[in-house]
Amino acid sequence: MKFVDEASITVEAGKGGNGCVSFRREKFVERGGPDGGDGGHGGSVYVRADENVNTLVDYRFVRRYNADNGETGKGRDMTGGKGADITLVVPVGTTLIDDDTEEVLADLKQAGDIVKIAQGGHRGVGNTRFKSSTNRAPRQFTKGTSGESRNVRLELKVLADVGLLGLPNAGKSTLIRSVSAAKPKVADYPFTTMVPNLGVVRVDTMRSFVMADIPGLIEGASDGAGLGIRFLKHLVRTRVLLHIVDMYPFDESTPASNAVAIANELERFSPSLAQRERWLVLNKIDMVPKSDRQALVDSVVTALDWDGPVYVISALSGEGTNPLVRDLMNWLEEYRQALAKDPDLLEADTDHRDQVEREARERIQTLAERRRDKRKVERDDSEGSDDDDNDDDYDVEVIYTP
Repeated sequence: MKFVDEASITVEAGKGGNGCVSFRREKFVERGGPDGGDGGHGGSVYVRADENVNTLVDYRFVRRYNADNGETGKGRDMTGGKGADITLVVPVGTTLIDDDTEEVLADLKQAGDIVKIAQGGHRGVGNTRFKSSTNRAPRQFTKGTSGESRNVRLELKVLADVGLLGLPNAGKSTLIRSVSAAKPKVADYPFTTMVPNLGVVRVDTMRSFVMADIPGLIEGASDGAGLGIRFLKHLVRTRVLLHIVDMYPFDESTPASNAVAIANELERFSPSLAQRERWLVLNKIDMVPKSDRQALVDSVVTALDWDGPVYVISALSGEGTNPLVRDLMNWLEEYRQALAKDPDLLEADTDHRDQVEREARERIQTLAERRRDKRKVERDDSEGSDDDDNDDDYDVEVIYTP
């Protein structure tokens, strides 16, 4: 099954039931007085995170969800039944965003987290409520109010320990196939990976971590080029980033220039994310002549001004992957233990992750606004295409790169 990371749906809470106008009717009771009951409240819409769900694919096929309306009040002071609530189940790590205002409604980070995203309508009241000493036979009642309606975007960020970062065809999918049971598609053309893939890397009994392979990035990804802006966000919640560099690129580029381009895109997307623990993994070393390997490795390290961990591997043959996986497992275990022992470190880690998510949301929102502005400029130009001034303005305005 494909991993679906984003879906847009419409939710509508139920309408409140109307109040009832009724009067008591019994044998030998000539004027029984008002006995109209209240309506029932409309049902609300909730969203709950469930650890047993791992995809948003169902919300791609059913896009509208309605809670039940409240029932109308009845005679004999009977209140109408409340409309049934509905609860949408999503994977842990799903962010709920109002599609119209871009407001973040909730971020469901833990299993069992639940949030109300659409309030049911309030009930109307029956004529009993209007009875008084001066109004013995009221015929007034109120109608139930409408429930809230929202267009909601569901975004699922991959919850992985290790995220793979690199250009298309850098060998990310080959690496995750090599060290885990995941089997993403591998081919000799760019953008073979179109959706994120997760793989569980088992180092030993009861020792494992989750690795995320996202589609490759290109220069300009932080400005919306290629598929990058959709998938950079998946790196937000990883503990370690592996910067995969192709040491034998198929075009005329160099490994050093490619590595610098991706590092710059990461910095532009989120400066805080660029500060996260990141390891340099130089892949496809088996295709480089032995006499040239060290010089090529040094060129990448120098271009990045790199002082962190460096691993030279061949994901295809498995050369160098065992030390990489073992060191990742050790680092993750030590970091988890440090978080459990040091409350200050845990708070700092949480603050940093929140900051990264804020920067990611701001970047995505900025790009959305740019696209809207660009479309507006294009519409304005098409409406005034006979005006030379408008044509000049259009030439100046269309400088956006998304």
